[in-house]
Amino acid sequence: MTIAQYILDHHLNAMRIAGRKVGADRTGDRAITVTNPYTGATIGTVPKATLDEVRGAFATAHAYQPRLTRFERAAILNKAADIIRQRLNEVAQLIAAEAGLCIKDALYEAGRVSDVLLFGAMEVLKDDGQIFSCDLTPHGKKRRVYTQRAPLLGVITAITPFNHPMNQVAHKVVPSIATNNRMVLKPSEKVPYSAILFADILYEAGLPPEMLSVLTGDPREIADELITHPLVDLVTFTGGVGIGKYIASKAGYRRMVLELGGNDPIIVMEDADLDEASTLAVQGSYKNSGQRCTAIKRMLVHEAVAAEFVEQVVAKTQAWKHGDPMDKANDMGTVIDEQAAMLFESRVNEAVAQGAKLLVGNQRQGALYAPTVLDQVDPRMTVALEETFGPVSPIIRFSNIDEAIRISNGTAYGLSSAVCTNRMDYITRFINELQVGTVNVREVPGYRLELTPFGGIKDSGLGYKEGVQEAIKSFTNLKTYSLPWA
Repeated sequence: MTIAQYILDHHLNAMRIAGRKVGADRTGDRAITVTNPYTGATIGTVPKATLDEVRGAFATAHAYQPRLTRFERAAILNKAADIIRQRLNEVAQLIAAEAGLCIKDALYEAGRVSDVLLFGAMEVLKDDGQIFSCDLTPHGKKRRVYTQRAPLLGVITAITPFNHPMNQVAHKVVPSIATNNRMVLKPSEKVPYSAILFADILYEAGLPPEMLSVLTGDPREIADELITHPLVDLVTFTGGVGIGKYIASKAGYRRMVLELGGNDPIIVMEDADLDEASTLAVQGSYKNSGQRCTAIKRMLVHEAVAAEFVEQVVAKTQAWKHGDPMDKANDMGTVIDEQAAMLFESRVNEAVAQGAKLLVGNQRQGALYAPTVLDQVDPRMTVALEETFGPVSPIIRFSNIDEAIRISNGTAYGLSSAVCTNRMDYITRFINELQVGTVNVREVPGYRLELTPFGGIKDSGLGYKEGVQEAIKSFTNLKTYSLPWA
């Protein structure tokens, strides 16, 4: 069965408004064509939601008052995780077809989705209330104060990007279910099918359909309504800085959780294990086709070991197989579309014209862009200063830790970082002085658990965190109450 036929058979060409399949028959300018980035072939269409449909989705969601017990919520999430694991290959095939990710990365993503569901189920079963004794001072009373969390009064809007078609969706939807909230989700119009399939899996697992709607459409037409509708209490968004700041300007008196771009470095000191460091650098640059906010986008290396590090990075880049996403032998598929690949190509060409040395890559066929290594990069070059959201490795040399920290902090972003060193004095300085949300020692910037807080500062976010535990906090109202206590 082709992916196109799979989409039709499973009715993934329709929105899900409180579980109802809407808009599958739309054509022309009321439909969005979805293409396979590798072949360029059309794999299907999805409808463009109208403003009335957006408003109707919010009204339906708001009218429903979830009453699921903790046991029931955990059961739904656990069952959905089981379904994902049973259909892992099927899910991965869909992800690879619409996003162009190689099947290895797509299988990993599907597994991560199952992880998010499992961790969400575990968190639901925990009582997150606190108890405070009041007789702590001469002015205190013999009372105790308790806390409990309640769902938001309004609806949550979630807007997700193309780079993780289902995992980014799971990171928003799972905490919403865990907290008995209602969500209206708009996935990227480039990769809508994974989100729709995820909703169907949750319905199959027993989720009341009013708790989750999936709207597809043109953001230019419906984005403002998704952000400003009076029934929206919170907007959670993952994506580019420009759109994130636009949401912030429009959202008004609403909560916002903005997980934006990154320009994450790996910093390789003179004492680093270069085999380990170069392996991390390559994996961090090219996994998921380099399309992660936490991908390594700058390689900062001490000049004393730069020559050997560069040699190893080039060799490991050349061994990184790229091509047909469905070929299990390939380590990397395409980027999201030809336009993105052309942008990377132009930035690399600009850097070379300004004095950088192209060592490998910068070859493009449509959306297929080869892993690319640039040496002798000036940190002020666009390829290093801006977020280059693809498999490009700019290498920047430095002479000491002060310079490394200055270069690392010299962009508008502050999401994550990797440092390769065994010296505790270096590690301490990096942890304290790097202006980022996460510092990973001898690990890629993208390393995270589903439970750990995740998010950035500066142009990478407002400091509010994602991760199941943190999202549960964001998605709830905290109430205190006090009782007499002898």
